[in-house]
Amino acid sequence: MSPDSRQPVSSARHTIGIDVGGTSIRAAVVNRDGEVVDSVRAPTPRSAPVLEDALHRVVGQLAERNDVAAVGLAVAGFLTADCSTVRFAPHLPWVGAPVRATLTERFGLPVVLEHDANAAAWAEYRFGAAAGSRVAVIVALGTGIGAALLVDGVLYRGAYGVAPELGHLQVVPDGRPCPCGKRGCWERYCSGTALVDTAVEMLAANPGRSQLAAGVAADPGSLTGRRIAGAAQDGDPLAVAAVADFARWLGLGLAMVADIYDPEIVVIGGGVSGSASLFLDDAREHYAAATTGAGHRPLARVRVTQLGDAAGLVGAADLARAAVGEARS
Repeated sequence: MSPDSRQPVSSARHTIGIDVGGTSIRAAVVNRDGEVVDSVRAPTPRSAPVLEDALHRVVGQLAERNDVAAVGLAVAGFLTADCSTVRFAPHLPWVGAPVRATLTERFGLPVVLEHDANAAAWAEYRFGAAAGSRVAVIVALGTGIGAALLVDGVLYRGAYGVAPELGHLQVVPDGRPCPCGKRGCWERYCSGTALVDTAVEMLAANPGRSQLAAGVAADPGSLTGRRIAGAAQDGDPLAVAAVADFARWLGLGLAMVADIYDPEIVVIGGGVSGSASLFLDDAREHYAAATTGAGHRPLARVRVTQLGDAAGLVGAADLARAAVGEARS
């Protein structure tokens, strides 16, 4: 059945949201209230045709069990301004690929394509921590930093569809090398990867009496952001120092974000946000002190995501619902 021959969307019908990650595809049926009612997961293939086959299978599985009207894809990569084509995605095989048209034909359903941070921001605006906010920024802390900006309920994309790349603002001239090709990017000091790099540097300089240091000496490959956070929770001095450095960089980066956008709220998401209790209060203090005009202007609220790692797929599903509703109105 072609998209044009389907019945108009009703409030009772659902949409599918898919978070296309570098290692796994997470797909879910989402209702009009942003609630996940069914879900499926699959590994992410490494070639474009096989990836599209895998997406077709998960959509088929969900569509068999649910009445669905459209599909939204959240993708970590650079999209064209009209969100029809993936220019490049560092962990996916699409390059200059007209993904929206290709998958619309494959699925027999309307497809909406969106940057993953934008999709997550939309979900937080519609159903989560940023609900009702006039100017909202999401900062997703994971392997790197993803970011999105919403102004009066509209996603800001820039002239060519790639804004805002906050993670690649340079905070340290000639600093740590970044995969983007620059040095000293914010995400090289404030991300899950950066937390590990900071701990490694501190271990090399002064391991001291640290259980974390002893564990890493026994198994050098065992150091992860999750392990550092756990050690900080237990009071390990080296881990506590690494997390404090992370908090300082988060606060300084948020001060730059405030100076540029003057947001009402900043939502912290991404995998690292699960450990926010360890660093967010300190980060807020650094942010408040470093913002231009500190003490003489309102500060944005800084909150943790309410939707967690489901935000991207919930947002993609809701954007698909909105797009189909507009098309049928």
